Amino acid sequence: MRVVENVAEMQADVPPGDRAVVMTMGALHAGHAELMTRAREIVGPTGEVAVSIFVNPTQFAPGEDYQRYPRTWEVDLGICRERGVDIVFSPTAEDLYSGGMDITIDPGPLGTVLEGAVRPGHFRGVLTVVAKLMNIMRPTSALFGEKDYQQLALIRNMVDTLDFPLTVVGVPTVRESDGLAMSSRNTYLSEEERRTAAAIPAAISAATQAAASGASAGDVIAAAEEVLAAQEGVETDYVAITDPDFGPAPSEGPARLLIAAKIGPPRLLDNVAIVLAPR
Repeated sequence: MRVVENVAEMQADVPPGDRAVVMTMGALHAGHAELMTRAREIVGPTGEVAVSIFVNPTQFAPGEDYQRYPRTWEVDLGICRERGVDIVFSPTAEDLYSGGMDITIDPGPLGTVLEGAVRPGHFRGVLTVVAKLMNIMRPTSALFGEKDYQQLALIRNMVDTLDFPLTVVGVPTVRESDGLAMSSRNTYLSEEERRTAAAIPAAISAATQAAASGASAGDVIAAAEEVLAAQEGVETDYVAITDPDFGPAPSEGPARLLIAAKIGPPRLLDNVAIVLAPR
């Protein structure tokens, strides 16, 4: 496994065939490892799996956790080696943004709702760094977890709209034993807060059961909100339903339930596919 810390060196590295990229901010966990495994399946033994590790300052607003975001470099490298990663790219911010930050990617209307409304400017920072990493690393495919479902949708939109020559692959969320979605920010939780966080998968379960029983979109949302409201220590940012591509919630058929809630220091995100019954 090679570690590349320089943008110019990474740009000069031409893959011999297919290259699948997993973009991370480090603090790797089993969810990231699953992305690496899936990347290897896509490119096969003759292709390359590349992982970027970069805590991107432009997607953090003032007062957010950029400085204290967990950084576990040696552990991260160990996980990459275990999963057969070929290249780890870990540039400095000064190198990656050496050309300045005057030109950015506008995420469009989808970037202003839900997470975009709670964190203004966040998705502009995300799409800009993803575009830069794609141009530098030149993947044939890029893999992202479905836990950050709005982010995944925006990256797909960007790749399609701007004709990036690669395939975006979404990988299902990896969960803890109690159903909580794996996240690097879960490490911020105290033992008590970790128990409180179980309310999020419980809310998803309640909403899924409500949808399966034929409830309307509004009642499905209410089922999730009721569970979250009943748990002390949960501050709900939103519970929403959209169609699978982030259009308006359908009256029936496939849809996506999305939840964001603050528990202790971190905001935790989750989502699940549901099917709304005909009314």
